[in-house]
Amino acid sequence: MTLVKQCLAGTMALLLAFGAAAATVEMAGVKMEDHLDLRGSKLVLNGAGVRYKAVFKVYTAGLYLGQKAGTPEEVLAVTGPKRMQITMLREIDSNELGKLFTRGVQDNAPKTEMSKLIPGLIKMGQIFADQKKLVAGDVFMIDWIPGTGTVITVKGVPQGEPFKEPEFFNALLRIWLGPVPADWKLKDALLGKPA
Repeated sequence: MTLVKQCLAGTMALLLAFGAAAATVEMAGVKMEDHLDLRGSKLVLNGAGVRYKAVFKVYTAGLYLGQKAGTPEEVLAVTGPKRMQITMLREIDSNELGKLFTRGVQDNAPKTEMSKLIPGLIKMGQIFADQKKLVAGDVFMIDWIPGTGTVITVKGVPQGEPFKEPEFFNALLRIWLGPVPADWKLKDALLGKPA
């Protein structure tokens, strides 16, 4: 009986080790969990990739949803909490990053929504301006939490009051998933498409 218990214990240890190894995805040296808990909701990593500017790696991005989605329309239609997690790979002036995000929203948001988005864009621009700079390893997250709104967390600290409008979170997602994405390869990666 002892031998059987030892075999079972060894098998369990191997399964646990395999499970722990399978629990992360690595992109450009950044590890992302393939599942996470966001305020009591289980989210799965829909896709992850690297944002390039010319030949330079700027950041990694991971999109977390309650269920897998393969098109931008499906991502926007998924109900429940969502997260876009960004980890910087190089130093960048965060005011400049805020301007790039604002430009990304302008390039991808339906024109009928732009007037509703302006107050949120101004507030978001201020959040990034207050950071001064982001360096390699800094993480920021954009979370959609039903009943609360869009919460932007920079370096582990929530920034200001949540943005209440669901259109604002969708507008931010379109930076990466819209018709004029920040990076086409990153768009495909976030949608879980093979490289």
